[in-house]
Amino acid sequence: MESQRRSMEPCRRAGGTRGFASAAAVAVAVCGALPLWGQGAGSLPGAPPALDARLYGVAAAASSGRVEADIRTLAGFGTRNTFSDTISHTRGIGAARRWIKAEFDEISRACGGCLEVSYQRSRVLATESPRIPRDVDIVNVLAVLRGTVHPDRYVVMSGDIDSRPSDTTDGESDSPGANDNASGMAGTIEAARILSEYRFPTSVVFAGLSGEEQGLWGGQHMAAVAREEGWEITAVLNNDMIGNIEGIDGVIDNSTFRVFSEPTPLPDFQSDSWSYRTNGGEVDGPSRQIARYVDRIADLYFPNLDAMMIYRLDRFGRGGHHRPFNDAGFPAVRIMEAHEQYERQHQDVRVEDGIEYGDVIEGVDFRFAATMSSLNATVLAALAWAPPTPANVGIGGAVGPSTTLAWDPVDDPNVAGYRVYWRWTTDAQWRWSRWVGDVTEFTLENLVIDNYLFGVAAVGRDGNESVVSFPTSVLR
Repeated sequence: MESQRRSMEPCRRAGGTRGFASAAAVAVAVCGALPLWGQGAGSLPGAPPALDARLYGVAAAASSGRVEADIRTLAGFGTRNTFSDTISHTRGIGAARRWIKAEFDEISRACGGCLEVSYQRSRVLATESPRIPRDVDIVNVLAVLRGTVHPDRYVVMSGDIDSRPSDTTDGESDSPGANDNASGMAGTIEAARILSEYRFPTSVVFAGLSGEEQGLWGGQHMAAVAREEGWEITAVLNNDMIGNIEGIDGVIDNSTFRVFSEPTPLPDFQSDSWSYRTNGGEVDGPSRQIARYVDRIADLYFPNLDAMMIYRLDRFGRGGHHRPFNDAGFPAVRIMEAHEQYERQHQDVRVEDGIEYGDVIEGVDFRFAATMSSLNATVLAALAWAPPTPANVGIGGAVGPSTTLAWDPVDDPNVAGYRVYWRWTTDAQWRWSRWVGDVTEFTLENLVIDNYLFGVAAVGRDGNESVVSFPTSVLR
């Protein structure tokens, strides 16, 4: 793992304050830098604890038995195709989404009504896509655990409700969709069960999205609503296939998963004051920082689970429900198994030339799906307990020996201070960090701006950190 690299840069002598440092800036020698996202930070004067012990409880809370029961129930509806039956109580996507809502309602009753459960509806016309043979209602199911401090700030976990056989418009044939994507949907329900026992400053959304197989319709609608209503979305964790450990490549692996993320926001959502071409940041957009955050949580709280960060929006020629949120300017990633079994995806259930095709229950490893459910719940909890990400991070230090970062103060009563990060430009993960206290400007003495990439995170009094914010302006 990139984040397991323990090497430290050679210690340098701290020089005097130069360049962009001001009376409010704090200068520091690089000798005191901490590797690995600041582990051990709790030993520094005035620093919050390095880890939040509550997250260990979240990480251990998922039940493989509950996840298995939910996957079996979802697969048991026979088909959840977008064009399948919506009237039956036992078969089709209508029965599936009503069952999902009932599960969210039951979780809410158990926590005294802590979840706001609702349907989110849109209608897609046949004229909009060749994958839509007739007009169809796309119905998402949402459960919101409302934040106590930032109710309009959200972290989101999503799974897909729908399934498909070989023909994406076939609503009659069996299409159990046990792994694709009953596993992701069951994981979302399990995360809701786990996190309903806690309260968070930030709102947590558990979403079942529909119409994924025909064109990401459910995600498009939810992202459009979020944009129209001004949601502040910190992260979307789209879980699409988290239950398979046996790949088409012959590898069996229950210790690795993938995180797909786009490198930078689309041009419409990029800062006018920053050039990714000349100033850097080609692999440091908000979604890429979410991927690093997921990797960090896996390293800290899941010793036998490794995140494989994929520097790509999604797999070749394929898509997922994180993309509509990226298209709308929100940070979003796809979380999934590391080794896919294509004979179990998008296939009619059959045996052909001795090969068993179809996404059936036998292809799911329930313990792995439960571990992935716990991972997601832990990431959501860490983000929801953490302060918001620092905004308007600027950087300066050209033709000088030192680098200065400045940012807007985070308006949150839980903020203890800030941590600055840096790494080699070729590193996948942040390598060094420094607790800087409750300041909004900081100078790293004798750390030349040209040789590294930098970022800033807000740190809560409980030790939870925001996503790292990459600079998008130049200090003058």
